Amino acid sequence: MADRLNPLDVSFLYLEGRTTPMHVGGLAVFEPPAEGFDYDRFVDLIERRIALVPRYRQKIRSVPGHLANPVWVDDSDFDLGYHVRRSALPRPGSDEQLRELVARVQSRPLDRNRPLWEMYLVEGLAGGRFAVIQKTHHAMVDGISAVDISQVILDTTPVPREIPEDLWMPQPEPGPAGLVLDAVTDLIRRPSAVADTVRIGLADARSVISQVSNAVTGVLSAARVAARPAPESPLNAAIGAQRRFAVARTDLEDYRKVRKHRGGTVNDVVLATTAGAVRGWLLSRGEPVTPSTTVRAMVPVSIRSTDDARPGNRVSSYLVDLPVGEPNPMVRLSQVSYAMKAHKESGQSVGAEALVALSGFAPPTLHALGARAANSFTRRLFNVVITNVPGPQFPLYASGAKMLEMFPVIPLATGQAVSIGLTSYNGGVFFGLNADRDAMHDVDVLATLIEESLAELVEAAAEPRRRRSG
Repeated sequence: MADRLNPLDVSFLYLEGRTTPMHVGGLAVFEPPAEGFDYDRFVDLIERRIALVPRYRQKIRSVPGHLANPVWVDDSDFDLGYHVRRSALPRPGSDEQLRELVARVQSRPLDRNRPLWEMYLVEGLAGGRFAVIQKTHHAMVDGISAVDISQVILDTTPVPREIPEDLWMPQPEPGPAGLVLDAVTDLIRRPSAVADTVRIGLADARSVISQVSNAVTGVLSAARVAARPAPESPLNAAIGAQRRFAVARTDLEDYRKVRKHRGGTVNDVVLATTAGAVRGWLLSRGEPVTPSTTVRAMVPVSIRSTDDARPGNRVSSYLVDLPVGEPNPMVRLSQVSYAMKAHKESGQSVGAEALVALSGFAPPTLHALGARAANSFTRRLFNVVITNVPGPQFPLYASGAKMLEMFPVIPLATGQAVSIGLTSYNGGVFFGLNADRDAMHDVDVLATLIEESLAELVEAAAEPRRRRSG
């Protein structure tokens, strides 16, 4: 039986357009080992580890007549050299040049005739460092259960772990008749899929939300929030195909200090920090900012408990109105903490499957139209996406090279001028801002303001202690 894409994965294929490539990416900066690090060593590392992620040697085949979702098939012509590429900056390469390269790489869509991923080894950075730029299509790494290749090339010690030798032999690719036969067999086994196709294809956005609500707890509450349009904001704009990329570097201990003295969670402090940065960015543009000004963020949050034995991650997303009009950083933090606590207590969250359902989890024949309509719909749901993924608080290594920094690259949806991702790693919190090149010419300003906003929170949190000690 064919390995068929599930509705969540296939939705990202249909959501993809000329200006909205649906790949997630990342930038990691490394310090080479004493013996050095080069392209051949990098390719050898990936060649030995790729067996841990078999999806990365597979490509997507569509079913004739779109009778069912596409399937994954082994790429009999798999060419590792195509996917693992070499690049360099003029020595000594600056961080600004590296960010520009990231933006150009992430602007280009992946080739759908091949496995949907690429990695770039970037040499020539100042201080002898090198970088790895990676991008993988959302259909392969949905954030729920899949493992990304950038994870399996890393080790917890400078000495790489042993991986059994891989004797991969691609399975023959099915022909058109075989794809159709598998699709028909699936439909016979799951006759409800035909009814779903008709029902969802004729439904409007409201009935889609209603259907999802029967399966996902709390989605109606989220739908009521979504019924209030997101505020007008320059964070929403018509976007093109080209990107800018900016980064911010902060210390995890600073977030913990603020949380310790003011309560809430580290994620609350992250959101308050971002709210302060967006406030400063709006003021720098001369935008009107009043005490009631808000920006709505979609904030994915892990909801998997420590005793949950099921594989993968469970993710919900909150729609949070960030109080960017509030000038006092501590009041901003209190308002964010209150809003997040209220979401958690009331069940106003959208499960990961429901988020895609809001984009139409319709089966394939009418999926494209529904997903594209919903992709335009996202503009009224929220202004910006903010993803916060905790990482290990110890160093990681790639074939002996120590990873110094890691910045996520989150794709833009239609009408979204910037997405903000952050990852905590080895004591740092690293922000990656993926932005439309024309709509966000000043994305570097926003990145700088993130660092300044956190410093403002740290100072404000320490002020009562200074008064008491005085």
